[in-house]
Amino acid sequence: MRTQVAIIGAGPAGLTLGCLLHRAGIDSVILERKSADYVLSRIRAGVLEQGSADLLDRLGVGRRMHAEGLVHHGINLCFDGDTHYINFTERVGRQVMVYGQTEVTHDLMNHREAAGLTTIYEADEVALHDIDTARPRVTWRKDGVAQELSCDFIAGCDGFHGVSRASIPERALTVFDRHYPFGWLGIMVNRPPVAEELIYAHHERGFALCSMRSPTRSRYYVQVPEGERVEDWPDERFWQELRTRINPEAAAQLQTGPSIEKSIAPLRSFVAEPLRFGALFLAGDAAHIVPPTGAKGLNLAISDVAMLGQALAEFYGEKSNAGLDHYSQKALARIWKAERFSWWMTSLLHTFPETGAFGRRIQRAEFDYLRSSLVAQASLAENYTGLSLD
Repeated sequence: MRTQVAIIGAGPAGLTLGCLLHRAGIDSVILERKSADYVLSRIRAGVLEQGSADLLDRLGVGRRMHAEGLVHHGINLCFDGDTHYINFTERVGRQVMVYGQTEVTHDLMNHREAAGLTTIYEADEVALHDIDTARPRVTWRKDGVAQELSCDFIAGCDGFHGVSRASIPERALTVFDRHYPFGWLGIMVNRPPVAEELIYAHHERGFALCSMRSPTRSRYYVQVPEGERVEDWPDERFWQELRTRINPEAAAQLQTGPSIEKSIAPLRSFVAEPLRFGALFLAGDAAHIVPPTGAKGLNLAISDVAMLGQALAEFYGEKSNAGLDHYSQKALARIWKAERFSWWMTSLLHTFPETGAFGRRIQRAEFDYLRSSLVAQASLAENYTGLSLD
């Protein structure tokens, strides 16, 4: 079996890249070790930058996003009950779209299937071979039968724990990693959101976020210490904690109900450099992780493959290596800016055990500065709605 580009991973990064390559007339095969149903069951981010939404439109997969997604023109920041609204549209002329990653994945899957393109799910024992040569290969087992795919390039879009980054020799990678001593306990509930747009709240007991997936389904989070267990958080305890941390007006309007999903996500910042080893290119969570505070994980994955897709189109269409040779450098420049913004949002809104009273005063000063400075608000709005790909 042969193709031009083998894509490892059928999440948003791999599926978006496959769509981009198809539009450029480039053959690709996607390999995914899990089932399609499993991929769609993963609860992930739900905020699309302006550029991400625009790209999905250009790919022809934005119809349902516009029908069911929620356009947000800003966010509410709250510190110990004091609330300030930052209007993205007024500050930078852009907005974001609240539309779940699961829905993006579903739309891309349907588009790929309708185009008759090859995606192999439940591919066991995926292995990459000869990635430092001009003839890379991918092997796997499907229903117990060994199979092999030869290709020109491999795109590693298979997440943090995938085989792609693990296939690169340790000596060839530099890893930057920061682990945060807390996580997000999140629940999903079939109740209307407490506010029309997101509320990011800092409280002395910890961070809280009021988000949503639709006008009738809400997603809420509270910061919890490292090592907490979901089993120790019955719904009523969660609702009580959330009410304590958000502003009083929102707490009074909060509609509670039985959770339909509950989980704890650890927080970390991670970047692997470079993003290329021979014929293998890393994109998405295989290359980097950001804390979810800045809503950058899904968007970074999309911007990575937008750059990689363009570079591959230049290679096949113009016989130029320039885009591929500069992919890592170009993508990392944007990745580190998103890492910085995500770290800054996390630092502003969470409580850190080691900073004490001085640290909270600094956070308060940062909040007050944001509230009083249109320039600071414009900076937040520019980063939240998405930096340019250039």
